[in-house]
Amino acid sequence: MMKKLLAIAVLILAQTITAQNYKFGKVSEEELLEKSHPDYPEASAAILYSKNQVSFDYQQGKGFVQNNEVHQRIKIYTKEGFDYATKIIGLYQGERSTYTEDIIGLKAYTYNLDGGKIIKDKLAKDGIFKEETNKYRRTTKFTMPNIKEGCVIEFEYTVQSQLLGIDDITFQQLIPIKRMEFKVKTPEYFKYSKLLNPRASFIPTIEETKESGRIIITSRASFTAGLSSQGGGRNKSSGGTIDYQADVLIGNMDNIPPLKAENYVDNLSNYQAKLIMELEEVAYPSEPIKYLSTSWEKVTKTIYDDTDFGDQLKKDNYYKDDLNALLSGVPQTDLQQRAALIFNHVKSKVKWNEYFGYTAEQGVAKAYKQGSGNSGDINLMLTSMLRYAGLDANPVLVSTKSNGIPLIPTRSGFNYVISAIQLEDSVILLDATRKFTTANILPVSTLNWLGRLIKEDGSSGWVDLIPKMTSKESVSLNVKLNSDLTASGKVRHQYTNYQAKNIRNRFSNYNTDEIIKSLEKDKGEIEISDLELEHMYDIGEPINESYSYVLNDAMEDIGGNLYVTPLLFLASEENPFKQDTRSYPIDFVYPIEDKYMVNVMLPEGYAVESMPESVKYQFNGVDGEFTYLAKQNGNFLQFIVSLDLNKTLILPEEYEQFKEFYQLMIEKQTEQVVLKKI
Repeated sequence: MMKKLLAIAVLILAQTITAQNYKFGKVSEEELLEKSHPDYPEASAAILYSKNQVSFDYQQGKGFVQNNEVHQRIKIYTKEGFDYATKIIGLYQGERSTYTEDIIGLKAYTYNLDGGKIIKDKLAKDGIFKEETNKYRRTTKFTMPNIKEGCVIEFEYTVQSQLLGIDDITFQQLIPIKRMEFKVKTPEYFKYSKLLNPRASFIPTIEETKESGRIIITSRASFTAGLSSQGGGRNKSSGGTIDYQADVLIGNMDNIPPLKAENYVDNLSNYQAKLIMELEEVAYPSEPIKYLSTSWEKVTKTIYDDTDFGDQLKKDNYYKDDLNALLSGVPQTDLQQRAALIFNHVKSKVKWNEYFGYTAEQGVAKAYKQGSGNSGDINLMLTSMLRYAGLDANPVLVSTKSNGIPLIPTRSGFNYVISAIQLEDSVILLDATRKFTTANILPVSTLNWLGRLIKEDGSSGWVDLIPKMTSKESVSLNVKLNSDLTASGKVRHQYTNYQAKNIRNRFSNYNTDEIIKSLEKDKGEIEISDLELEHMYDIGEPINESYSYVLNDAMEDIGGNLYVTPLLFLASEENPFKQDTRSYPIDFVYPIEDKYMVNVMLPEGYAVESMPESVKYQFNGVDGEFTYLAKQNGNFLQFIVSLDLNKTLILPEEYEQFKEFYQLMIEKQTEQVVLKKI
């Protein structure tokens, strides 16, 4: 028995000795030799170790300073994983230097194995780049040296900030994570709400505990100065120490699965396992409690009271003369024309600088004068002008798709603003940042669930951002089949709403030859000519597109019979939904109505042997419908093919049914007419 226990003890000791060493710089030969991930062999890279530790230290004269320590070790398996050798760190920069975030202690190495020897290359200064993103944001970017297949990279740094807001702690990436450790330690004076993303399929286990902390005070002046910068300042302590309790969150996780990329996902990070923390209140000793993001009403009031938001809506001197001239002769009662004139005026007067933001970056007056601004400058200006013209207009806070869906009351949950006009029975949403936006046709990036409308009195409410208006593509295809297996004819497309906006965005900077080349791509041996595009820049009208074509490989001759797909190059040939199960919803963004009218003229000397039957397929009743009508009239065949998708979000539990519906549609579109000689 003793020998058996001794053997177990030796085994445990051996395992402990050979256990992975995650101390910085202790990259092992085994890690470098690993050719692929044991559980996810298709992974291009893997995070071998990730450590994230957030804590607050008290500094004299500043108050509590947040330290966000990051340490990562990443294995690069293939060339596709080289992107993980570049790290981008976003930093806040405030108007006051005390609120500017900085990176300290950055060190990074690349490790390669050469002849059995571990070679390491240090990140040099010329591999680090700093860039100002906008008035409030800047980035530090570094790219690791000597990246090769099989290498390991490792870096650590600390983001130091006097801000009290804590960034989301993410537990999942697009690549697997072998080991992750995190710790968040916050003083008792700061109360945070905590939420694990309910949309994630991976839910980590988090331990909550307490630890002691101590503030050493050198003078009453330095202590009160520090508190006043963070919502306090009247504490009468004259020196000594203050002991406090800290709230601690701890998590240690192994073998975290990667996020699974799927077609038609609105934003993959919406389904990422993460811990969301929002500061709700600040409560220093002997100080009144400062309530912050305890409700959406408080959040929106805080935003409205910001000088870069609410005050910008009140300014009108900079545009009064221009607007009075613009609206001269337009009756006060003609609200639609007044709104349209103002909307187009802002779009032509002020260009978007491609920076997001719900607050003004330069200030509306300066942006108007200079002709450039961020989304906050432009759409707050638009709202102010609409109000001046007598319309009931209000700003709507939005989180773009890349920013995720705000799940708890938070200012950082929003990063964009649009404008809303309230009419008697409807709301019109406007965004003046882009060339081809119109009423209720917003940038797709902003169509993210709900927006928060803020009225002049400070009250607020939710606005549905999901489009209700159908976007249509109507196609007329004339086909003349020739005995040399070619087809020729004319195609006419008409696009409305988002479908039209997509075409405008796609072709706005193309000349005719470039458009033709784009249209010919992936359509077989086709030659397109006589291209016409109507209303390309008349955004209030549908786009009309027409062209002539000759298709050289239109038919197959098999045993003397001719086989042809009626939709020719317009047929969808592949189902994008191939996987057996679906983890995330399918997002089609807006309701779709596609309709194809195909007229086929048979080649001389041939008759129909067989042709597809008429069918109707439905998905969830009225949520989706595909119809295929086929009929013959002498030497002419007519096909009417339509797809209506009224539901824009297909849930995972509906996936199997939708996949079958879509597959039936693809198969029907590619069915062939068989012609025989007569």
